[in-house]
Amino acid sequence: MNQEQRGRVRNRVPALLAGCAFFVGGVASPLGVHAARADTAAAPAPVAGVIKPTGTEQRIPDFVGLVKQVKPAVVSITAMIKASVAESENGGGMGGGSPFPFPFPFQMMPQQSRQPVEARGSGFLISADGYVVTNNHVVKGATKVTVTLDDGTTLPARVVGRDSKTDLALLKVTSSQKLPFIELGRSDDVQPGEWVIAVGNPYGLGGTVTAGIVSARGRDINEGPYDNFIQVDAPINRGNSGGPLFTQDGKVVGVNTAILSPSGGGSIGIGFAIPSDTVRSVVDQLRKSGHVVRGYLGVNAQTISPVMASALNLPASTQPGAPPAGALVASVAPGSPAEKAGLKTEDVVTELNGQKVGSPHDLAVRVADIAPGTQVTIGYIRAGKAETTKVTVGNLSGATSAASAPGAPTSAGQHLGVSLVPLTQQTRQQLGLGADVHGVVVSDVEPGSAADQAGVRPGDVIQAVGGASVDTPKAVVGAVHTALAAKKPVLLRILREGQSLFVAVSPEQGAAAPASGDGESDGDDDAN
Repeated sequence: MNQEQRGRVRNRVPALLAGCAFFVGGVASPLGVHAARADTAAAPAPVAGVIKPTGTEQRIPDFVGLVKQVKPAVVSITAMIKASVAESENGGGMGGGSPFPFPFPFQMMPQQSRQPVEARGSGFLISADGYVVTNNHVVKGATKVTVTLDDGTTLPARVVGRDSKTDLALLKVTSSQKLPFIELGRSDDVQPGEWVIAVGNPYGLGGTVTAGIVSARGRDINEGPYDNFIQVDAPINRGNSGGPLFTQDGKVVGVNTAILSPSGGGSIGIGFAIPSDTVRSVVDQLRKSGHVVRGYLGVNAQTISPVMASALNLPASTQPGAPPAGALVASVAPGSPAEKAGLKTEDVVTELNGQKVGSPHDLAVRVADIAPGTQVTIGYIRAGKAETTKVTVGNLSGATSAASAPGAPTSAGQHLGVSLVPLTQQTRQQLGLGADVHGVVVSDVEPGSAADQAGVRPGDVIQAVGGASVDTPKAVVGAVHTALAAKKPVLLRILREGQSLFVAVSPEQGAAAPASGDGESDGDDDAN
């Protein structure tokens, strides 16, 4: 079983568990049932005789009518997974060194046999002719999939298509009669604090209903390139994966996918659902062609620190302490739509079709949702001046990897705490660089210096200082001195392990912040 079947989680969000795919292998413990009642208003003082409450009582929402309407369209899914796939994904059992333990109930280990493993999840019908939406990790690697309707009818299912990047899958069942189905709503209209209802098959208990509120929108849990989850506090557990999240109008606004559980157990009230707007786009493509095509811009972008914003002459963030909005272009792929439209390194993308771009991740998600061939308007800042350009979005599946553009952070000798050496043929061979790469190599970084705190490392190739290309240590030092004379942070463009990124160094502050906040570019960079 692969990462999708573990429930979509990465190291940056420890103990994130897919609340979904549930594997049968143990004996369930008895279930206790407890009654609960919400206190609504203060009761009047006790008096003799019959107590007749006065005033209007405030009640919590009643979802009985809604559940009766939508529940028939929610299904339970059983997938037979190859034993070899399940074992390879387990990694040695619960925990197994993975932040996302193999989801066996009650921490039961699978039997060491070559028999297929039975996995359970949830889904919902979106058409009368039998199309079913679920999570990719519920059916990934399955040799056989069956769907059980709310009335107990079991039907064989065919996998129409899967999309691992959003963890969505589309199934098809055939029935002699039209099936009940539900519609996808608009997740962009959902607001934090709004009541939502989850229906699914947790731990094999089909038709389970839970309720809560939307906790937040646009959550990026660092699981995939297009994370944009709705966070909810409605209880979601293993087996809920692929089930619908409803608003009170009976529309599906999300597909329940993952939970955060520090103990590795059940729900603690932090669940994540794929927004219905994403579901609609992906499912429409899977239904038509069995695969997903995404838009492509052709830039690697990174976040902007406050120090960087000052070096780039950008306006300060309106929220104190928050990074400035926008996506700093670190490199542009040769022949890409971005290059053809005239975008360059050091440009800061601020708008896409008139809507603000908050971060590189925001840009990546929105570009991916645009159909290839569509012309869009990009707003950006270059040298402190706002500009716009038209870009015809390309096809990500046919795009080549973005080539590293020249650029690097630079440090001014003793002022910034680095030692510099020319990029000779010998150093090119040592660093695996081609003859087309130009710049100056950082041979040493003084511990605790401004360059060190900014994330500059030995082996970095400084290619530009403040937008000016450099080829010799003398040129680097001269450019840094010029920048420091203006009493502003120094913007360095470096080449590190084949990837271009920016670093802003501020000697006055004794520190500087690289794009990702830790000197690494792969955490916050996004290829668009």
